[in-house]
Amino acid sequence: MPLLDFPLEKLKTYKGINPRPKDFDAYWDRAVREMRALNPRLELKPNKTVKVPYADCFDMYWTGVGGARIHAKLLRPKHAPKPHPGLCIFHGYSNNSGDWSDKFGYVAAGFTVAAMDVRGQGGLSEDKGGVIGNTLNGHIIRGLDDAPEKLLFRQIFLDAAQMARIVMGMPEVDPKRVGAIGASQGGGLTLACAALESGLRRAAPIYPFLCDYQRVWEMDQAKNAYDELQQYFRRFDPTHAREKEVFTRLGYIDNQHLAPRIKAEVLMAVGLMDDICPPSTQFAAYNKIRSKKQMVIFPDFRHEHLPEFNDRSFNFLMGM
Repeated sequence: MPLLDFPLEKLKTYKGINPRPKDFDAYWDRAVREMRALNPRLELKPNKTVKVPYADCFDMYWTGVGGARIHAKLLRPKHAPKPHPGLCIFHGYSNNSGDWSDKFGYVAAGFTVAAMDVRGQGGLSEDKGGVIGNTLNGHIIRGLDDAPEKLLFRQIFLDAAQMARIVMGMPEVDPKRVGAIGASQGGGLTLACAALESGLRRAAPIYPFLCDYQRVWEMDQAKNAYDELQQYFRRFDPTHAREKEVFTRLGYIDNQHLAPRIKAEVLMAVGLMDDICPPSTQFAAYNKIRSKKQMVIFPDFRHEHLPEFNDRSFNFLMGM
């Protein structure tokens, strides 16, 4: 078969090359304490956009780190036994939480479902900004020239974990049966959520974004979703004098370094011809997961719909 990346046997042992900051664990321990200390000021507003006999729909708002109000669609089954399972859904880069109706399958199966709008992207969540340097597009590089605590994806990763924590705390939800799913950026947020909220039971990331940035760079794949890496160097470090510093700073928000924290059971999907999120970057994270895990490999597929994986992940999450 044609190769975009390393041969499969090497992918299965590849551990990534992006530097890991020396204070990585302390950085995220502080971040989680900050998130857990917040009063989320949870607010649920009934939404009548779509009416079905088996679900109640709400616009859910809470306060995330930095004071931003975060929005998610929340769907509750009307007739499911209590307590019942919960599911957190995360969307792709620049998009939003999607339509209400595409969550109904899980609700009909008895799940409370929360689908988050990532701050500053295509939904209703608030982006407070307030950093030195770039704010034009480029969420990966937002805050890169400021303190590490200002990295935007730090806040977004914490939003994902906070939403899981909120769902686990709902009286109708069994906190031991909450899972997460998402593709691309949503896959990256699924990994981050599982890493930062240790109570998550199962996670189904699909070709996750936000892994092994230096490998992306060295493959000359800093384009499409990773284009901002190239734009950063061209605009702010054209001679690459700070290249090591830049990739080390990005290491704080690299899912391969968060992966060892994951305790949830993981079902992950990768397309070996993925030229948006290169397979090696995804394997860098997967190979560092220590919990029970399984990788489903699609040799001929890119960053696209992966046949039958939605059904497989549905059954996986139903098994919680």
